[in-house]
Amino acid sequence: MSRIGKKPIVIPTGAKVNCDGRSITVSGPKGVLSRELHPLASIEISDGQLVVSRKDDSRESRSIHGLTRTLVDNMVVGVTKGFQKRLTVTGVGYKVDEKGDQLVLNLGYSHPIDFTLPKGVGAKVDKQKGITIILESADKELLGLTAAKIRSFRLPEPYKGKGIQYENEVIIRKAGKAATKKK
Repeated sequence: MSRIGKKPIVIPTGAKVNCDGRSITVSGPKGVLSRELHPLASIEISDGQLVVSRKDDSRESRSIHGLTRTLVDNMVVGVTKGFQKRLTVTGVGYKVDEKGDQLVLNLGYSHPIDFTLPKGVGAKVDKQKGITIILESADKELLGLTAAKIRSFRLPEPYKGKGIQYENEVIIRKAGKAATKKK
C-alpha cells in the first residue's frame, strides 16, 4: 500500500468536491479546478474526506495511486489557501514592470520581453530589496510552469550570479579567470 496514497484528504469547510466518473472538480474561495483521473485510480467521498484507491496491485497502479492522491490534495489546498512562488531578479540594469496581465522584463537583451501571464496566475513585483516577482495561483502545476518559463528568460549564471532564480535557490559560484592565474 502506498504510504501517501492511503492517507485520506480532509475537505475543508470552504471547499466543495464533485466527482463524476473519471473527472473531479474542486471549487473554493480561490477558484475552481478540475482534472481527469487516471483509469487505474478512483476516488470515494465520505464523511468530509476523499479516499483514493487503486484498481489492482500492479507496479503502474501503485505509482498512480500516490500521484493521484497528491494531485487531488494540491487541488483542494489550491482552491482554499492558494500557492505562491517567488523569483528574484539579480543584475545591473535588470528591470521588471507589471502592466495588467503582462510582465515587461528588461534583462540585458536588446529588447524588452513582454510575457503574458496565463489565466489563473497573478503577479506582483516587489522592488524593496532588489526585484522580486511574486506569482500566485490556485493551480500548483500551472504556477510552477509559469515560474519556470519566466526563469528561462535569463537563467542564473555561475560567475556573477546574474539572472532570474527562485527565492531559496542556491547558485554554486565558480571562480573566474583571475583565481586560476594566481600561483
